[in-house]
Amino acid sequence: MFWTEVERDVLQVSGPDAFTYLQSQLSNDLRPLGVGDSLWSFVLEPAGRIDALARVWRTADDTFVLDTDAGAGDALVLRLQRFKIRVRADIERLDWRCIAVRGDAAGAVDAIDGLAAWGGGVDLLGPDVVPPAGVAEGTPDDLLAARIEASWPAMPSEIESGRTIPAETGLTTVAVSFTKGCYPGQELVERMDSRGATAPRLLKVVDVAPGTQVGDPVTLDGVEVGQVTSVAGSRALAFVKRSARDALSG
Repeated sequence: MFWTEVERDVLQVSGPDAFTYLQSQLSNDLRPLGVGDSLWSFVLEPAGRIDALARVWRTADDTFVLDTDAGAGDALVLRLQRFKIRVRADIERLDWRCIAVRGDAAGAVDAIDGLAAWGGGVDLLGPDVVPPAGVAEGTPDDLLAARIEASWPAMPSEIESGRTIPAETGLTTVAVSFTKGCYPGQELVERMDSRGATAPRLLKVVDVAPGTQVGDPVTLDGVEVGQVTSVAGSRALAFVKRSARDALSG
């Protein structure tokens, strides 16, 4: 088990209409979210492409903290401001720190008071969070390797704002509710689900040769079937053609 500091863009949405506004804009359902709970959600363009992947943390009845990958915060704020007409809710950026805790000691990780994160880990998020006692410090490379093994997409390496669709990421079971009301982009998501459609390309963990770089092709029997998006040693994330996904090792 290890910890490492990771840069996240953090914003707060607060006010009497914060819940109803976010509920109308996010792909996931906030109704089951109690104070102190969090979940993942996409924020989509009306055409169904992803503007951002964010974690939503309810810190009070009318206050929500959203955090997303570093560099994606400005686009997320602009997207949320875009449809905020006669809505009694304020959106502000927060200068908070995030400490990611990952590792195999699941019981020990669960004992740490933080937000549930990808890969069975915990994130400590706030203005004054400190590393957990007794946990060794890791490196950004350690966190990257853990993210790849968890097959968790990041912005912009796997999620390009305005270009990637939810079905490509493998996170529709995590970040989308198929029972909530309308939200921008819902039509594409629901249409693909109702038809049992699969995206032309899908995210997959693959084995790669030493020296593989981001952007290198993924080949199968000498034919290019995808492209590497993140790599750590002999393991990588890649978008691959759906026809080749099951045949690739990883």
